Amino acid sequence: MKFYLKKSLDFITTLFLISLLTFGVFQLLPGNPALAILGPEADSTQIKALEEKMGLDKPIAQRYFSWVVGAFHGDLGKSYQYDQSVSKLIGGSFSVTLSLAIVTLIFTLFIGFFFGFFYAYIWHSKFFKPLMNLHQVWFSIPSFCSALLLILIFSVKLGLFPAMGYVPLSQGFFPWLYSLTLPAFSLALGSGAILARYTTSSILNQFGQDYVRTAKSKGLSQWQVITRHILRNALLPSVTTLGLIMTEILGGSIIIENVFSLPGIGRLIATSIQTRDFPLIQGLVLYLALITLICNFLVDMIYTFIDPRIRK
Repeated sequence: MKFYLKKSLDFITTLFLISLLTFGVFQLLPGNPALAILGPEADSTQIKALEEKMGLDKPIAQRYFSWVVGAFHGDLGKSYQYDQSVSKLIGGSFSVTLSLAIVTLIFTLFIGFFFGFFYAYIWHSKFFKPLMNLHQVWFSIPSFCSALLLILIFSVKLGLFPAMGYVPLSQGFFPWLYSLTLPAFSLALGSGAILARYTTSSILNQFGQDYVRTAKSKGLSQWQVITRHILRNALLPSVTTLGLIMTEILGGSIIIENVFSLPGIGRLIATSIQTRDFPLIQGLVLYLALITLICNFLVDMIYTFIDPRIRK
């Protein structure tokens, strides 16, 4: 129980410090948001009236407190560019990014664990080193290159999948999955290669342990040794890798979402930066911090179930 309380306290403290830093940085940026909205031709009376409406005439401490209280209730302010609630914009984009993350995670688990176990199984074989060299090439291919190649083959040449666009889950499971297959697979190729590499390394590092030699002395096959004895001990680095992958995807795959025209968090980040929409950027920074903390928190919790000794 003490372990969980400590992790929860760390989570809250870190989130508070990030919110303080985020708000402080945006207050130090040069420029007047009211002037940016009204334009250079606005007079001082209009600017002052808008500043009062936006609360910019209040002390920084009071504005921070109001922003934190609003964020706690789901109100992150109003976007300059879209003239909508920042929370609503992030929520709408998050559903797309979450859908992409779920499908990507399924592909990543399949690719990563399949090749990870396969490489570990054949590590005594003469094919191991050539395959690992090929894997290094696969590992080095950027996701946007994979995306363009997949579009060229499966959209342009074969016409099997759409090259862009998103279909909500409310319009049907298969149309939803159909629209996400190419972007999710282009992300999963890179993340699956990373997971496979870490899984293979973790399994091979366990082969020299005493408990593995004992298992082999009992006459168990290599596959039985891997699945019955090594797997649980080798999962920790893989779980860490999955946590980092999920953090990256839920944080918005800016390039992939723009390549496939998906209205997700990554595309929203790119748009908010281009238009200098500070309330939206501020809300997105807090969202990214929250996603990172949640993923790390969940990884720590999963650790305790894989290896209960960590709680101590």
